[in-house]
Amino acid sequence: MAEELVFDRTADAAPGEVAEVAPLVRRIVAPNPSPFTFTGTASYLVGRGKVAIVDPGPDDPAHLARLLAAVRGETVSHIVVTHTHRDHSAGVSAAAAATGAPVVGCGAHRRFRPAQDGESAPLEAGADPGHRPDVELREGEGVAGPGWSLVAVETPGHTANHLAFALPEARLVFSGDHVMAWSTTVVAPPDGAMGPYVASLRKLIARDEDLYLPGHGPALRNARSFTRHLLGHRLMREAAIRERLRVGPQRVTELVAELYRGLDPSLRRAAGLSVFAHLEDLVARGEAATEGPPRIDGLFRGAG
Repeated sequence: MAEELVFDRTADAAPGEVAEVAPLVRRIVAPNPSPFTFTGTASYLVGRGKVAIVDPGPDDPAHLARLLAAVRGETVSHIVVTHTHRDHSAGVSAAAAATGAPVVGCGAHRRFRPAQDGESAPLEAGADPGHRPDVELREGEGVAGPGWSLVAVETPGHTANHLAFALPEARLVFSGDHVMAWSTTVVAPPDGAMGPYVASLRKLIARDEDLYLPGHGPALRNARSFTRHLLGHRLMREAAIRERLRVGPQRVTELVAELYRGLDPSLRRAAGLSVFAHLEDLVARGEAATEGPPRIDGLFRGAG
């Protein structure tokens, strides 16, 4: 199954360009490219005349100016946020001040578990602890405008508060960082957790939408098939970790060296965090063991 997981790394729009990517939806990519954001964070404009902004992106005055220029003559009715990583939510305050629109979507940032001593922020985008929406949306709740509606789909895993949003009128899902065409998603404890992430993949697969508009990279068509292969990739990674633990006790660094041969060094830490997320999940399920609570520098062994 994993061999059929083919990524689309097409850079189909320059940062700042307004692109119509689906009925009712325009996209503007922020100028924050990196190994973790691809060409930048995608902000979406939903509707015409009375519109919602999905993920204003980083705190970047130039990006905000482009968003405001794109909606000149229109009213921004809602600012919708998928999750509280700074490349998605740090621009919220400035966007709300400029438009007067209420902020809705995910709640305040929270972790799946308390941070351990010495556990640093997961990756460069980092948490946005100051985010406070005007209205926190739960599963099935949403907002609407003329000819469009956005309905929250709880998809924890990348973060504890991650939401996707269905746009029923266009039969698509704004998938945030949960599923992306260009790369697998980093699941980095304590912000991220592998068990909920995998459960959220299964949840999206069970839905009807087959077009996802992600937080980074191009639109994902045949989305449910891709997500099934993504799920298979995660399960095969888990199986490979279990097999290494059967050989003998392992540390995260040893597993990364074995399972990610030839990996770009800039991505090694992200790979280690994802391996650690798998190990935490295996320990919680009784399929791996370690001394005390799982730690990224701990020694892990097979259980039973």
